[in-house]
Amino acid sequence: MMPNGSNMSDVERVREAADIVRIVGEHVALKAKGREYVGLCPFHEDHNPSMAVVPAKQIFHCFVCGTGGDVFSFIQKYHRMDFREALEHLAERCNIELTPRHAPQGGQPNQSGGFSRSTLADANAQAASFYRAVLQHETHGRAARELIDRRGISPEMVEKFTIGAAPDRWDGLCQKIDSMEADRELFMQAGLLKPRDDGSHYDALRHRLIFPIRDQIGRVIAFGGRRINDDDDPKYLNSPETPLFNKSSSIFGLFQAARAIQHERTAIITEGYTDVIACHQAGIEHAVATLGTALTPGHASILRRMCDTVVLLFDGDDAGQRAADRAVEVFFGDPIDVRIATLNRVTDAKDPDELLKREGGVELFHRAIAESVDLLDFRFTRMRDRLAGAGLSAMQRATEEEIQTLGRLGFHNVSPIRRKLVLRRLADLTGLDEPLIADQLRKAKPRPNDRAPADASPDEASPLPADPGPRHLIEALGCVLSDGSLWAGLDLRSRELLGPESFGGAVREVAEATGRVARAGRKPDLRAVLDTLEDDATKEAAVDIQTRAERESESRLAAYLNDCLRRALQDRAMQDRTLDAARETKADTDDLQSLVDSIRTTTKQFGDDRRRMPSRPSPR
Repeated sequence: MMPNGSNMSDVERVREAADIVRIVGEHVALKAKGREYVGLCPFHEDHNPSMAVVPAKQIFHCFVCGTGGDVFSFIQKYHRMDFREALEHLAERCNIELTPRHAPQGGQPNQSGGFSRSTLADANAQAASFYRAVLQHETHGRAARELIDRRGISPEMVEKFTIGAAPDRWDGLCQKIDSMEADRELFMQAGLLKPRDDGSHYDALRHRLIFPIRDQIGRVIAFGGRRINDDDDPKYLNSPETPLFNKSSSIFGLFQAARAIQHERTAIITEGYTDVIACHQAGIEHAVATLGTALTPGHASILRRMCDTVVLLFDGDDAGQRAADRAVEVFFGDPIDVRIATLNRVTDAKDPDELLKREGGVELFHRAIAESVDLLDFRFTRMRDRLAGAGLSAMQRATEEEIQTLGRLGFHNVSPIRRKLVLRRLADLTGLDEPLIADQLRKAKPRPNDRAPADASPDEASPLPADPGPRHLIEALGCVLSDGSLWAGLDLRSRELLGPESFGGAVREVAEATGRVARAGRKPDLRAVLDTLEDDATKEAAVDIQTRAERESESRLAAYLNDCLRRALQDRAMQDRTLDAARETKADTDDLQSLVDSIRTTTKQFGDDRRRMPSRPSPR
């Protein structure tokens, strides 16, 4: 039985239909590499592609942090879903109707009084439907429709971004919740209601144009509200942060723009909801926006996995300059090109929304993007302008400050090529020699929380527990997972060696599942074993074991399996004979010859170094 009462046939049908390359590729930019695809791992701070997606096995695996599994595991980890949520999401994507569940649905608060993320998402979806209905209402939606018309937002964009409206009353959503006999506490935790002193509630969003904020797979995670009446403050109001919504790692329009961003290999970051909508309406569909916050490492982490270039569209005023400085801090150490575009270079329009509604505005917008400058060039140009005509002392101070800033931002951790380019630009700017600047940068102290890019070798990271079992047997188990037909060639003793009693932790569960699949008459390869596993840690262990064994053995799995088992038998025989000989010689400490003879016999049978791992078979 699969988790949460899921039907096995449902799982198999969804797994067959949900191509893992396509699903992972919607979240991470993948590049073909032989029979695999590689990309930046989203589960650790990855600066060099270390995650492989293997279509033949329908698995993913990171060779640095050890995270791996099947398509369900990826969706569960990336979106923090439970298995059933991931199954339902993928089934919807693949147009597969699942077997109706008899188990009770969620919707009740947990022991701590909080609701699950999926339950909060359901509440948001219900609220989004309510706001859409209000917008279409003849009376309650009239003012919002008039605002939409004045702003020139097309019906297609209203539909694409599921724009709605909150009624001009304190209890519009409250009444809808009561009519559904839903729990007001749920909607309050979703940030949609607020409590009164008397214990009742009122709507958090009132008389506003509503912009649902969606995550990368389309779930409504929050709302933004723009005032309809100019006398109301503030102009924009966002949902508060919840277990489902983190403003610092959420991007408006990402769901609608993701495919275009991956196609263009570029993301354009604007400053507001209407700017994003205006861009999409003009056919510029790789535009998104942050949610009233400066760019954060969370935003950078999402974007660098999806594209090669980020264009930051800022105003040319002081606020825009400060935003560019913050962007340097966020993106400096990332392997992504960041460029700055300012509209005032080509137009007097104050924002993309205004520009794109003008005659010829689209051409001017594209010109502003084409004339964007590299982030560091933008920063260094401003520095040069400040230093124009300055004395030696001022230039020295400014140069030292810039060196300290770059050191603090992690100059030591960027790639050698990027370091060389930065040195060259600083040398051109200051007139100093590159070796001198490099020496000063080496002395600059990075931030205490700066970490070097994760570039550990695959063998240095693993999800396996501290004592998973004999290494030879783990490698042998990996060979079976790589080619399930090898199980049929094993004798009874070898199968017992690969039983769960030989292992600990998650590996024990993998071994138990391997035997279970074999006893059911199926080849116990990785895919068949993953079908029976529920726990993410166990899935990770299975993928990790199989991947390492396949990498070590290349194409000669059978020979490698036999070598691993021979070494494991050597260990077992050595232990048994040593114990037997020790018992026989316990009464007579002078008679150690039998112990020596026992060790010699084992060595002659299995080899002279039981600690040595089997050598990697040479290719045929």
